[in-house]
Amino acid sequence: MSENMPTTEDEWRSRLTPEQFHFTREGGTEAPFTGKYVEMKEPGVYVCVGCGEPLFDSDTKFDSGTGWPSFFQPHESDAIEERSDNTLGMGRIEVNCKKCGAHLGHVFPDGPAPTGLRYCINSCALNLRARDGIT
Repeated sequence: MSENMPTTEDEWRSRLTPEQFHFTREGGTEAPFTGKYVEMKEPGVYVCVGCGEPLFDSDTKFDSGTGWPSFFQPHESDAIEERSDNTLGMGRIEVNCKKCGAHLGHVFPDGPAPTGLRYCINSCALNLRARDGIT
């Protein structure tokens, strides 16, 4: 858990749905093509479901064909932190919310220009904040 937001697991459980808790606090992964933001095209900023930190802008979202919301860069470079993840017998880079430590998904080096990156993110880890609130 991030030092920026000290809370207990019981507090997280009371703040999040069981599904959100599993994906963000236990490192789960949504099944492909099941998340509410896979096909979303509405403009706005995707924020962390746990702490509300802005993570990704809708202008950087693209259809990767993988079944998860995908972005080519974070909203701000210091909004996320990356960690090595060698689970499932493969080397990947895990992406977490820097403010609260929530597991968001993974980043891969096969995205579009200008970064060449694909941030593959669980919908359950996000809320879309429209210009006038959350959608």
